[in-house]
Amino acid sequence: MAAGKGPGELVGPWEIAQMLGVTRSRFQQIAMRPTFPEPYQELRATKVWLKADVEAWIAKYRQPRATDGDEQE
Repeated sequence: MAAGKGPGELVGPWEIAQMLGVTRSRFQQIAMRPTFPEPYQELRATKVWLKADVEAWIAKYRQPRATDGDEQE
């Protein structure tokens, strides 16, 4: 397949959990929210999403979290 001809980068539950900083089981709960993007495709073993759709959802719905070293006053 020629570069640039596909739908875009695909991600599965493990990758999305990493993007969100949560466990896979917590991701499964998040994926059931009505606002979460529909999977691009459902395979026999798993579902896959377009990475761009997941990144857009994160930007819109996930609040930044304090990290070690961030001061909360």
